[in-house]
Amino acid sequence: MITVVPTDQIYLCCGATDMRRGINSLARMVQQVLALNPHTGAIFCFRGRKGHIIKILAHDDQGFCLFTN
Repeated sequence: MITVVPTDQIYLCCGATDMRRGINSLARMVQQVLALNPHTGAIFCFRGRKGHIIKILAHDDQGFCLFTN
């Protein structure tokens, strides 16, 4: 079972994101575009161009988790 650290910060990133991006690229995008620290434990949600794919980036004390559907 995968558990994510509970947080009160969830960011929905508006616009389309290239779904070929991985953990490092999405974390860099959070830093550069959103001007936020991806290591804070917040959850970041990204959607694909067509809207049928989402990726969720989360960071806990051990590292990043990337969830996709």
